[in-house]
Amino acid sequence: MDLKSKIILIYGPTASGKSKFALNLAKKINGEIINADSMQVYKELKILSARPYQKDYKKIRHHLYGFQNVKKKFSTGHWLKLANKKILEIRKRKKIPIMVGGTGLYFKALTEGLVKIPNIPDKYRNQVRSLYKKIGPRKFYSKLIKLDPQIKKKLNPTDSQRVMRAFEIKSFTKRSMYEWFKNTKSNYEKKDFYKIYIDYPRDELIKQISFRTSQMIDEGAILEAKKFLKLKVPKNKTASKAIGLNEISEFLNKKIQISELIEKISIKTRQYAKRQTTWGRGHMSDWNKIKSKSLNQFLKKI
Repeated sequence: MDLKSKIILIYGPTASGKSKFALNLAKKINGEIINADSMQVYKELKILSARPYQKDYKKIRHHLYGFQNVKKKFSTGHWLKLANKKILEIRKRKKIPIMVGGTGLYFKALTEGLVKIPNIPDKYRNQVRSLYKKIGPRKFYSKLIKLDPQIKKKLNPTDSQRVMRAFEIKSFTKRSMYEWFKNTKSNYEKKDFYKIYIDYPRDELIKQISFRTSQMIDEGAILEAKKFLKLKVPKNKTASKAIGLNEISEFLNKKIQISELIEKISIKTRQYAKRQTTWGRGHMSDWNKIKSKSLNQFLKKI
């Protein structure tokens, strides 16, 4: 299998072994790794975001990890701009770019292009969020369907971020989010990519998530969260949504024991993994699905 002319994309649910697989692949094909995970960009979230270990950076060059301040806004657009720049740099060095992460929107932006939606004022966005809080997810979704019928069957009602985004786009621009999507183009062609989706059995993933959660606590996640909470990062910033922060805050305030803390973080992570899998099913039908057990066989074939 010749991957020399490709940009390799690796996606899968959290704790599915993406980083390790990307590292082994990079060693084999002379590649460099670019982060495609929205939490791993943040400087202050090393353990909670499960960023690759420093020792791995020495073996293979890693890009776009731990460089962004948690208080600063960082969007998919910012990431795409930086990722495109890194792809060019890596190719100039005659290496192969390997994008790895669990943020579906990043991959969608790279392969399909980024939607050029006008900036919506914060004041307006906050009004939409207040409405969502006031009437709850179910009523808000019904309101959205009336406002924008194109959303029906395309958006998961439980995906609060995208549901609110769809509402603010339609009410502010008077055009559906999906109309904006239609006019979007990528910098690349389909043939430029080799897309790998890691298919991890659910029951095994649950065990792996529990193991990794305990490992994070042992590695200092509580201290990391303590430092983060002292920064008083606004709740609407992406970094504030990192899994584990709220739970560790409860633990620090003596509301829960350590065993409950591990269990709560594991449950939240499992829910997140399920959302990632749902995204994959809905948006990545053309990706090469590789069972987690077959990853080593795949490496041998190259």
